[in-house]
Amino acid sequence: MSRYLNIATTPSVAAAQEHYGSAEQWARIGARNGAETGESQRLGPAEAAFIRGRDGFYLASVSETGWPYVQYRGGPTGFLTAVDPTLLGFADFRGNRQYITTGNVSANDRVSLFLMDYAHRRRLKIFGHMRVIDADEDPDLAERLTMPDYPARVERLALITVEAFDWNCPQHITPRFTLAELEQYASR
Repeated sequence: MSRYLNIATTPSVAAAQEHYGSAEQWARIGARNGAETGESQRLGPAEAAFIRGRDGFYLASVSETGWPYVQYRGGPTGFLTAVDPTLLGFADFRGNRQYITTGNVSANDRVSLFLMDYAHRRRLKIFGHMRVIDADEDPDLAERLTMPDYPARVERLALITVEAFDWNCPQHITPRFTLAELEQYASR
């Protein structure tokens, strides 16, 4: 079973798979993918390129009271980047100043990222451990993660150690296009 599915398949998930008749399917997929190593997955060139090509993603954290919190993080294409094969980073721009995710990860560093390419019907799901540092604590990293010519103020740096990832099937993804993609197609 893949590292991602090994993490995601809790006893209650396995019970649901059994109840709805998909347990055998996932057992076959697990056998085909080989034994779980217990090691974190490393991002390859395909994942790094996909991540670099996004102008936004969904980020989920969990509060100390157990409630999930999902927010959209956006910026210029490439603001989320693979710092290395096991680490993602982005400059955290000043926003509405609620600091919900920042507070949540200070108590529970587990996060889930959901990256979409609607136009090409592709998605990448990532489990990781996130930490937040003030931008002035690591000026070199801040410079590396800051997007030149982007007018937002960088307050913090977010670093996510990748635990596992999974490319999800394209079924049921409705193609959507950004203005830039539409303009590109219209100019042909």
